[in-house]
Amino acid sequence: MVTLNFSPFPNLETERLLLRRVDSNDINEIFTLRSNPETMKYIPRPLLKTDEDALEHIAMIDSKIESNEGINWAITLKDNPKLIGIIGHYSIKPEHYRAELGYMLLPEYHGKGIVSEAVREVVKYGFQVMNLHSLEAVIDPENHASAKVLEKNGFVKEAHFKEYVFFEGRFLDSIIYSILNN
Repeated sequence: MVTLNFSPFPNLETERLLLRRVDSNDINEIFTLRSNPETMKYIPRPLLKTDEDALEHIAMIDSKIESNEGINWAITLKDNPKLIGIIGHYSIKPEHYRAELGYMLLPEYHGKGIVSEAVREVVKYGFQVMNLHSLEAVIDPENHASAKVLEKNGFVKEAHFKEYVFFEGRFLDSIIYSILNN
C-alpha cells in the first residue's frame, strides 16, 4: 500500500541541494515565485497579490502535509537556507499508487540543473518511501524547459489534451508526462 505519513517531515538532500519544509519565513520568496507573471506563465493559477496570499499558500501546503494528502519541499542550496523554489507530490491517489509531480524555481536559478537534481530526489522518495507505482507531471505545451527536465529524468510524454483546463476565460492545452517505478 502507498505510505502517506509525512511526520516527521522528511528533509531530502542531494549533492547541492537541501529540500526542507516550507515555513512562514519563506513568505517573501513564495510571494516572489507566485506573484511573478513570468514564473507563473505556464501555471494556470491566480497570481498572489499580497503577503497574506503568500501566507495562505504556505498554510495550504502545511495542511496537505498534516493531512498526508500532499507534500511539498522548499528547494534550497545547501550553503543557503533561502527558498529558491518548490517541488512536491500533488494530487496523490493512494488507491492508484500514483501522484502528480510539480515544481517551480525562481528565474535567476534557471538553467543550472537545480530542478533536475530536485526531481531525481523527489521521484526516488515517491517510489522508494511512498511506494508509488507511477508519477505524472502536467505541463503547458509551450513549457519546453520543463519537458526537457522531465525527459532527462526518465519521464515519457503520454498525452496531449486539447483545451484541458479553463483559466482566465480561455481553454488551455495540457501535456501529461509520466514515469513508472521499475
